[in-house]
Amino acid sequence: MASESCDICQKDVRIAGGIGDFWNFSFESTQGLTLELTDGSEHFLCFECMERLPEDREPTAEDVTRLDATVDIDPISDDDGWWPF
Repeated sequence: MASESCDICQKDVRIAGGIGDFWNFSFESTQGLTLELTDGSEHFLCFECMERLPEDREPTAEDVTRLDATVDIDPISDDDGWWPF
């Protein structure tokens, strides 16, 4: 299983496919995509953050930056099953 951090919320999300899924027969879906925006910038976003992009026009890097500033990152609430203590 491969994963990548969302450029906005920094949450590690699953990327389906690849040789890792072949050996463990994982059939889970992808939880994010790399978007190439009309201004030429590329951003990897989870589906939750993608839904927050403007729908009335083509999103830009400025929109991603604006969303990034509004996200409150709480590393303790990351549901990966690991606790540091």
